[in-house]
Amino acid sequence: MWVLLRGGYPLRILLPLRGEWMGRRGLPRSLAPGPPRRRYRKEALPALEVPVLPVTATEIRQYLRARGIPFQDGHSCLRAPSPFVKALPLKDQNGATASFSLFIDKTTGRFLCMTSLAEGSWEDFQASVEGRGDGAREGVLLSEAPDVEDSEEVRRIWDRAVPLWELPEPEEAQLARVMFGLTRVTDDTLRRFNVRYLRPARSLVFPWLSPGGLGLRGLKLLGAEGQGDGVHYKETTIPRPGVYRNLFGLPLISRRDVEVVLTSRELDSLALNQSTGLPTLALPRGTACLPPALLPYLEQFRRIVLWLGDDLRSWEAAKLFARKLNPKRCSLVRPGDRQPRPLEALNRGLSLSRILRTALPAWHKSIVSFRQLREEVLGELSNVEQAAGIRWNRFPDLNRLLKGHRKGELTVFTGLYSTPCRANRQWEDHIHQTVIDTMQHAVYVYDICHVVIDNLQFMMGHEPLSTDRIAAQDYIVGAFRKFATDNSCHVTLVIHPRKEDDDKELQTASIFGSAKASQEADNVLILQDRKLVTGPGKRYLQVSKNRFDGDVGVFPLEFNKSSLTFSIPPKSKARLKKVKDDNGLATKKPSSGKKGAVPQNSETCLDQAHQPCQPDPSKPSR
Repeated sequence: MWVLLRGGYPLRILLPLRGEWMGRRGLPRSLAPGPPRRRYRKEALPALEVPVLPVTATEIRQYLRARGIPFQDGHSCLRAPSPFVKALPLKDQNGATASFSLFIDKTTGRFLCMTSLAEGSWEDFQASVEGRGDGAREGVLLSEAPDVEDSEEVRRIWDRAVPLWELPEPEEAQLARVMFGLTRVTDDTLRRFNVRYLRPARSLVFPWLSPGGLGLRGLKLLGAEGQGDGVHYKETTIPRPGVYRNLFGLPLISRRDVEVVLTSRELDSLALNQSTGLPTLALPRGTACLPPALLPYLEQFRRIVLWLGDDLRSWEAAKLFARKLNPKRCSLVRPGDRQPRPLEALNRGLSLSRILRTALPAWHKSIVSFRQLREEVLGELSNVEQAAGIRWNRFPDLNRLLKGHRKGELTVFTGLYSTPCRANRQWEDHIHQTVIDTMQHAVYVYDICHVVIDNLQFMMGHEPLSTDRIAAQDYIVGAFRKFATDNSCHVTLVIHPRKEDDDKELQTASIFGSAKASQEADNVLILQDRKLVTGPGKRYLQVSKNRFDGDVGVFPLEFNKSSLTFSIPPKSKARLKKVKDDNGLATKKPSSGKKGAVPQNSETCLDQAHQPCQPDPSKPSR
């Protein structure tokens, strides 16, 4: 997900991040499935219309003590008696606690009552305790309930689906098992997890059931399509994930279970449970996010093993999810040739129990062993494309230069562009109280991985440049740099350039303020308003810094008035060159050979003096 912050105004979700599912390895080529394509009927994450009012765990504890509500401190939640269960008072005659069925998230304050299934925000809980407003309604779901249409569709699909072993033709059942890699998964396992098959759609149907298995709350359909020599998976969720979130396999969890294995796919949970007998749960959205609403269901476990997949992105997601779950109780299965995802390991005859024993503790980030460093380096070298990040669909030239969009980096974007006039407001004294808290909330709740800050000057106001103002800007840039690193979230910071002469191009030194911004940034992008002589666009984008591998260069942009977006001109495939005549104006450099041909040795990247760029020995190379 991407998030745009405009001067501290509410967050706006822009678009889903593509490419979380990539890099399946190890299955036979005839059965190797392609990357699953997730389809959601509606946008799962609505825009936040009001600023986030953060609450701390200390404030939650103080409120509970002030109201005389007993509580227990858990891994990621506080546990307290539920005011939504009328039959059970908060305290009995001896003052002992009666029922601790209410879970309150330490980070957001959001609560869930396991008995009544009431849930809501921290403000809803306060209203319930104090007997005011709609929050006082007992035993009612305070979150958005599934639509009637969704409920009818869920029931209609579920009634039409049948177990695999009840298909009238054995050949059809065998073909379905081969397509989904279930040749070694028994009927008993499918029956235990209540998995069915929808014949018209040729899809497996996984149910989301209420705790205890008393009600059907949603479905996930997994379809298989032939794609060359392999199989391509397609997921459909009903209702949309933003309405109801649950864990596949939840009804099979006993109150006595103290260990669980989390997977990113339902098929992996089937394989793990069958092979090891351990409790297993599948996350509803795979490696895309771990909704905090699921944390109460995981509080009872003293140990959680995350085995999310067989690629580098699954490994990174496991480390992020461990932060929410409390790293002290989490262990991670590192992907490798002998440690593929669970279903593949079962089909290859590997011991899943042995692989689980190799799970690494989710150590504190400051404690790193040589073995860890060696494995991290090996993982990146073995998965170069994934380590380069998510690739852009509309900007292939940007992929050529930056290689991809990576988490944990800071990008500074500058250029000659206009922004709407807004009210002047100072932000340097409130960077942590307002903007950083809002970003932190978005990352925790929605697993946001890209935040755009538009723009730095607006946050600081428009007072004349001074030493204190430069120091304040440096502090803010440092805060965003730290946030990106600590939260593994990409931050794009828009900074207006200094005033330059009209006949001069912008440079990295043109960024407003001191050199702090360009020094802290991993990438520097400059939107130039000068025509390229070998390109059709009036404007072009220049990559002037790339810490990942040092490649820099330029490519043209074309503005589309209908969509109000920039894109690469469709017919621009030639290499680009920037040259100037004696008057400093752009001119076309003569070339020999065919008309329109580009010399074979022409360089795409030129430095600010318009000479071919030379490798910078100070920059790391891959």
